[in-house]
Amino acid sequence: MEPLGATTVFLVVCISCLLFLSAWRQMSGNRKLPPGPVAFPIIGNMLQLNIRNLPQSIHELSAKYGPVFTVYLGSEQVVVLSGHEAVKEALVDQGDEFSGRGKLALADKIAKGAGIIFSNGEQWKQLRRFALSTLRNFGMGKKSIEERIQEETRFLVERLRNKQEQPFDPTLCLNQAVSNIICSIIFGDRFDYDDKKFLTLINLVEENNELFRSFLGQLYNFFPTLMDYIPGPHQMIIKNSDEFRRFILETVKMHKESLDPNCPRDFIDAFLIKMQQEQQNGQSEFNTDNLIRSTLDLFIAGTGTTSTTLKYGLLILLKYPEIEEKVHEEIDRVIGRSQSPCMADRSQMPYTDAVIHEIQRFINLVPLGIPHAVTRDTHFRQYVIPKGTTIYPVLQSVLYDSREFPKPEQFNPGHFLDENGVFKKSDFFMPFSTGKRICVGEGLARMELFLVLTMILQNFSLKALVDPKDIDITPLPSFVTNAPKPYQLCVLPR
Repeated sequence: MEPLGATTVFLVVCISCLLFLSAWRQMSGNRKLPPGPVAFPIIGNMLQLNIRNLPQSIHELSAKYGPVFTVYLGSEQVVVLSGHEAVKEALVDQGDEFSGRGKLALADKIAKGAGIIFSNGEQWKQLRRFALSTLRNFGMGKKSIEERIQEETRFLVERLRNKQEQPFDPTLCLNQAVSNIICSIIFGDRFDYDDKKFLTLINLVEENNELFRSFLGQLYNFFPTLMDYIPGPHQMIIKNSDEFRRFILETVKMHKESLDPNCPRDFIDAFLIKMQQEQQNGQSEFNTDNLIRSTLDLFIAGTGTTSTTLKYGLLILLKYPEIEEKVHEEIDRVIGRSQSPCMADRSQMPYTDAVIHEIQRFINLVPLGIPHAVTRDTHFRQYVIPKGTTIYPVLQSVLYDSREFPKPEQFNPGHFLDENGVFKKSDFFMPFSTGKRICVGEGLARMELFLVLTMILQNFSLKALVDPKDIDITPLPSFVTNAPKPYQLCVLPR
């Protein structure tokens, strides 16, 4: 057995040497790339990174290597941009070069390059342009988007009133309200809160969000080939996504049967009409796959991000009742308690506006940003980034920049108020990212956050179940999105 053992050791050493040589050649062939830690073959820099809190690891590497550096997430070469200057210079000043969508293996497996969020090139440009114009046009129908939000928030308020001051987890009712707003735009109607199909969809959204944040779900993005063969939560994400797809297909079929080309009712109708107009164009991007994926992109993104922000915002206000009280005072002074808030009120409510901005800044919902990619070999500062390289624009590094936001780790609405209490904008405020890939639903989300939070606080006072000083508002860290720890609260009619 000894000769066999020696042979095995020899082969292992040879293979290891070849792998290291391959990695060394790869790195030495990219000497114009930004600096970064030495990577191992196959696993890259994974031993130097905390997968459970990748944003913190990235922050520590930035302190060592500067605002632009290279890491290997598994075998994936990634250039990281940290700080306002680097992020703006790339995504805005060199927006065309940095407008590609970077690799995110689990999302890529589900989307397959279709839809608005994970597509590239001409397909992405056309679908994004169409989505933006369609969302704007729905302000011209029977109900404006603002009216849709106001109507849905009244249903939410009634739902909260029915809690009869008893403790509850706000996750479901916030998800339902926010989801119904996007449903009215893409499906043409809202769902009853007890509708079984609606509850199934909401549960799928929440379950997938948790699965994406799970350890194995995050690990998939670094070792997709291996993880395809390993059972775990990432497999359930794919199953859930298939169920979403079946629901959208069924809905599209019903829309086709009742479609009036002269009177589109919603996003699906508008897309079907566009498909008819381009049916002679063999290269058209308006096809069934892109319809299904674009609808899913709007539904999932339009449900998860805003509802998480609202849920996190309520938790923060529970911890700081003195801030909640100031918002109450401003609502009573500007709006009163008998009429619904409207967007015109926001300009007269600087403190409330500042609180909402600070919630978004503080919770840092997508800390690393959604990955970008360079569309061609790109000169950036003194470096050359090869075409297709994945780019991480670290939004956390901008939202937590102490030069713009003193003591950024503390929640302070004063970050968005001047010495006279007037709301002040900040170029560092980019929770929706910036540049050509800025979130399609930014305008809708801003309206929802203001109208929903304001109407909740117009009607209710929030009551914590523990001493406010014991409330933990640190997030459940994730490679993809931050989320608040589970909690319950009571709402007391005002």
